[in-house]
Amino acid sequence: MTTTAAQATGTTSAPAGQEVELVIGGMTCASCANRIERKLNKLDGVTATVNYATEKAKVVAPAGVDAAELVAAVEAAGYTAQVPRPASDEPAAGIVDDEPDDTRALRQRLIGSTVLSVPVIALAMIPALQFTYWQWISLALAGPVVVWAAWPFHRAAWANLRHGAATMDTLISLGTLAAFAWSLYALLWGTAGVPGMTHPFELTVGRSDGAGNIYFEVAAGVTTFILAGRYFEARSKRLAGAALRALLELGAKDAAVLRRRGGVDAEERIPITQLVVGDRFVVRPGEKFATDGVVLDGTSAVDASMLTGESVPVEVRPGDPVVGATVNAGGRLVVRATRVGADTQLSQMAKLVEDAQTGKAQVQRLADAISGIFVPVVIALAVITLGFWLGTGAGAATALTAAVAVLIIACPCALGLATPTALLVGTGRGAQLGILIKGPEVLESTRRVDTVVLDKTGTVTTGRMGLFAVHPATGTDEQTVLRLAGALENASEHPIAAAITNAAREQVGDLPEVTEFSNHEGLGVKGIVDGHAVLVGRPALLEQWSVPLTGELAAAEEAAAAQGRTAVAVAWDGEARAVLVVADAVKPTSAEAIAQLRALGLTPVLLTGDNRAVAESVAREVGIDVGPETVIAGVLPADKLGVIEELQRRGRVVAMVGDGVNDAAALTRADLGLAMGTGTDVAIEAADITLVRGDLRAAADAIRLSRRTFGTIKGNLFWAFAYNLAALPLAATGLLNPMLAGAAMAFSSVSVVGNSLRLRRFRSHAG
Repeated sequence: MTTTAAQATGTTSAPAGQEVELVIGGMTCASCANRIERKLNKLDGVTATVNYATEKAKVVAPAGVDAAELVAAVEAAGYTAQVPRPASDEPAAGIVDDEPDDTRALRQRLIGSTVLSVPVIALAMIPALQFTYWQWISLALAGPVVVWAAWPFHRAAWANLRHGAATMDTLISLGTLAAFAWSLYALLWGTAGVPGMTHPFELTVGRSDGAGNIYFEVAAGVTTFILAGRYFEARSKRLAGAALRALLELGAKDAAVLRRRGGVDAEERIPITQLVVGDRFVVRPGEKFATDGVVLDGTSAVDASMLTGESVPVEVRPGDPVVGATVNAGGRLVVRATRVGADTQLSQMAKLVEDAQTGKAQVQRLADAISGIFVPVVIALAVITLGFWLGTGAGAATALTAAVAVLIIACPCALGLATPTALLVGTGRGAQLGILIKGPEVLESTRRVDTVVLDKTGTVTTGRMGLFAVHPATGTDEQTVLRLAGALENASEHPIAAAITNAAREQVGDLPEVTEFSNHEGLGVKGIVDGHAVLVGRPALLEQWSVPLTGELAAAEEAAAAQGRTAVAVAWDGEARAVLVVADAVKPTSAEAIAQLRALGLTPVLLTGDNRAVAESVAREVGIDVGPETVIAGVLPADKLGVIEELQRRGRVVAMVGDGVNDAAALTRADLGLAMGTGTDVAIEAADITLVRGDLRAAADAIRLSRRTFGTIKGNLFWAFAYNLAALPLAATGLLNPMLAGAAMAFSSVSVVGNSLRLRRFRSHAG
């Protein structure tokens, strides 16, 4: 279904600065993408990027530019354009419903071409098969191949010619038609049609007069090989985009919404598109969460592996957030929708990945510039080759063979596919692992990074206070300490109190009631628990009640302070009973992540607003060298940007990993910004890479994947350039048969895509 300018008018206008996406049809090589890009960029105020691998154009248009104008510009270049339908909209005329699959039509042409071409090639290559009038059978078989099977090449070449342009299809059409036309001439007006004519298959120069030679096998074989290349290239490109399609398909299709009827809640199953913010819906074990929300009722474990790559289910209870497309692995839950449609995390992830895949790396622009002038240069080279061989007296057959080989062997497609296919696969694989790469320029940054700055709270640590240790006095039971202290702190809202209460519940279960509770601001709390007068807080609170710490408890309090941790004293019935040590707990995987970052040649630097004792304690625990340049403590939120700039002034290429609002400026200023997906939206927006899970090991995975993807791009470009540099001289000197040239040309594009597909095997080190 093709969108015309008329269909698009009035329904899809582009506001100022808004990105408009077009799905392009009819592109067959990188030269096509360059032509469309130039055509769009000629419109006033329009900036466009056309990606051959994804067959999409990303256009930034000013106010007053209607999408119909963009569509018309593409159609004026000889191609089709469609405006993709937003996921939340109903299908409308001229709007793309889903991705077209071109492989079926290609497969049909390829099968027909192969069936007809094999006998033609066999007759030409094996003299023993050449019966009387065999050459006429070759004509009958090759004719449908050149006319029907190669029709897409001729049609595209004619369309380009009408618009004064030339692409890869022009070369293919010229080459096959030249070989077929010369064969007809030799057959009808030359000596090739005489009975008993033999035609040994020759690979090099030295042919006799051209009137006795036919090249039906060249015309048919080249068509078949190039169709095969196009078919496998189309299949490979669909495989390359499979990760994004799988991501988009993760979401649930409907939801069991609770509606209030007659004073009771009744379930009503509705399509996901009808969900609105505030709706309550039920998620049973094994079902997907319909959208992002907050748990209202029930407890369960959530399997987010399909969305984040995290293999361990996460426990959720009332008040905890959940993400759409994750799976309820435990009990029945009632959830209130907080984000729907394009605002959900799944949709935002998909948008980030698609934006990255549509962009162009700087290294690709050189290849694009070459592809843009490649076809005219090759046609000129073919004419020069023809004239050279004719001028040397080598004969028309030799001249024609060399010229056709030059036309066929040239392949800008490999250059055009080198970057976008690797980017397509790499970013798609990253999405499967919970790594969202914002754009191709990010890949080029990762290879230069030598220092990684880690914000402590929420990145290296959990960002939540936890009970680190319990030091009971001699003769005091640890369970009793937790029971009494946890019950008293349960009445407080302080983060330290919450840490003690949570730990107590986990270890001793239900907690007793508290009476006569009182809060002493900045010192602690007191109350009656199970008939005991209990004090929990700073040692100064105990001193006010004339309850000093014993020697062993005082030593425990001093050790905690030396490590930068918070010591909480516990006393009851007039005696000091224990010291509880509370700290922002280091994530279990942080030490492993630091080791992986070091293995990548990066120097980790810990950045925190906490005091130096706390910072150095955390650094030692996770394996960061303790020193003034690697542990930077006491930094105010506003000063984090200055730390990054100072490191850059020293010649460091800096990556920054953070998760808070106060990290946004530093993430933007860093050469590479990585935001933990568990952090704030501001930090995620400012970063170059978003790590969907809160596991620091994902940062190492992101850098490894980015470097691997960039390495694949460089490898693709090298082999694409090397192929053309080596093949064109061989063809021009007559050392390459046109049919073999067609096979080599098809293989070059397929090999580039195949090399990119190896990125699908990238494995996370996060386990």
